[in-house]
Amino acid sequence: MSKNKNTYICQSCGAAAPKWSGQCMQCGEWNTIAEEIAAESIAYQGYAGREASIAKMSDIAVEDTVRQSAGSQELDRVLGGGIIMGSAILIGGDPGIGKSTILLQTIAHLSQSLDVLYVTGEESPQQVTLRARRLGLPEEKVWLLADTEIERILQQAQKQKPRVLVIDSIQTMHTTALHSAPGSVGQVRESAMQLVTFAKQTQTALFIVGHVTKDGHLAGPRVLEHMVDTVLYFEGEQDSRYRMLRAVKNRFGAVNELGIFAMTEKGLREVNHPSAIFLSRYEQPVAGSIITATKEGSRPLLIEVQALVDQSHMANPRRLCVGLDAQRLSMLLAILHRHSGLATHGLDVFANVVGGMQILETSADLPILFAILSSFRNKPLPANLIVFGEVGLAGEIRPVTGGQDRLKEAAKHGFTVAIVPKANATQTEHSMQLHPVATLKEALQKLDAFWI
Repeated sequence: MSKNKNTYICQSCGAAAPKWSGQCMQCGEWNTIAEEIAAESIAYQGYAGREASIAKMSDIAVEDTVRQSAGSQELDRVLGGGIIMGSAILIGGDPGIGKSTILLQTIAHLSQSLDVLYVTGEESPQQVTLRARRLGLPEEKVWLLADTEIERILQQAQKQKPRVLVIDSIQTMHTTALHSAPGSVGQVRESAMQLVTFAKQTQTALFIVGHVTKDGHLAGPRVLEHMVDTVLYFEGEQDSRYRMLRAVKNRFGAVNELGIFAMTEKGLREVNHPSAIFLSRYEQPVAGSIITATKEGSRPLLIEVQALVDQSHMANPRRLCVGLDAQRLSMLLAILHRHSGLATHGLDVFANVVGGMQILETSADLPILFAILSSFRNKPLPANLIVFGEVGLAGEIRPVTGGQDRLKEAAKHGFTVAIVPKANATQTEHSMQLHPVATLKEALQKLDAFWI
C-alpha cells in the first residue's frame, strides 16, 4: 500500500512547512501548525464554466445590475442597496451575535418571491424550524438541507436550482478532495472555492457564515475574505440588545457602511433613528460628557463621548480607552499640554464611547479634548452643544468630511450650537449657531463662554 504523504500547514495563514514547529515562520503565530494529509492536485474550473478567452472590454456585454431587497433597509444599506445575484457574501461575528438569525429572517423574506435553500451544518432541520416558528417567520417556501459535504450539497443545489443559497457555516463544511478535518485551512479554502464557483456560474446569491477567532478575526485562511465579494462583521456587546452590522469589503457598494439592529424576542429589528440610542439625556448636565457627530459610511451618527480625569496613585498613570484609539489619546494629551499648558502626567485619564460604538475616524479629536477639560475642571457643558473636528500636532483644527450632513443630523435632534472646523462652516445652517475655529487655542477660548 502506498503511504500517504503528510504536510504541515499553518491554520492561521495557510503557509506550508516541511516539518512541525511551534511557531509559523510566515505569520509568526504560535501553536498553529497542524499535520495534514497532502491532497492530490485539484482541477479548478473558471467562473464562466468554460475555457477562458481574451476579449476587449468594449466587446463584453454587461447587463443592468438589478438588486433584490433583503427585506431590511439596514441590511440593504450595508450591502449597497440590496442583494446582487451571483455575489458571494461572508458574514462573521461572535457566537450568539445574530448571524443565523438575520440570515433566517432574510431567506424567509426572499422565499416569497425566489427559490431559496438553507444549508445547515451545525443544527438539525428541526432546530432551524423551531427557531423560525419562534420568530414568527413564513416557512412554507424555505427549503432546508442538513449536510456538511460540499459535493453532495452542490449536487442537491443543481437539482433544486435555488436563487439564494445560505451556508451555515463554512467551518463545518468539508470536501472529499482533501483528507484533513473540517475547519482546517485547506478545507475552508477548497470548500469556499467550490461554493463561490457555483454561485458565479449559476448566478445564485450566496451567503456564507464564518466563525471568528478570539481576536475577532474570521477563522480560516485570509484568502477566504479575498474570494468573496462582500464581507460583513456583526459587532455589539453581549449584554446589549443592539447589534451593528459593518461592511469591511464590498465590490458592489461602499465600504464601512453600518447597519443598526435591535435584538428582540421576534429576532433582529432595524433601528430607524440610531442616533437616539447613543445619546444619554441627563436631567442635569454632567462634567466630562460631550456629544459629537461621527460618520459611518454615508450615515451621520450622534454619539456621546465621556472622559474622566482623576488623581493617580500609581507610578505610571493609566490611559484607558473604550471605543477609541489609545495611541491617539496619548497624542491628544501631548497636544493639550503643548498648546494649553494642562499637564496630565500625574493624572489617570479614561475615555469612553457610549453604546459600545467604535470611533475609527479623527473627527472625535476635539470632542475628546473638550471632555477631558470638562472633567478636569469639573464643569459641565451645555446639552445643546455639539463639537467635531480633527486636531493636528501643530494645534490646528482640520476639517472633516461630510460636515454639513453632521450638522443637519444634529439639528434634527435639537442641537442649536456647534463648534466646528472653520472649513466646515462655509454653509450656514439656519437652525444652528456655528462657532468656526482654526486652532486649538481659538477653540479653547470659544469654550470658555459655554462652561456651566
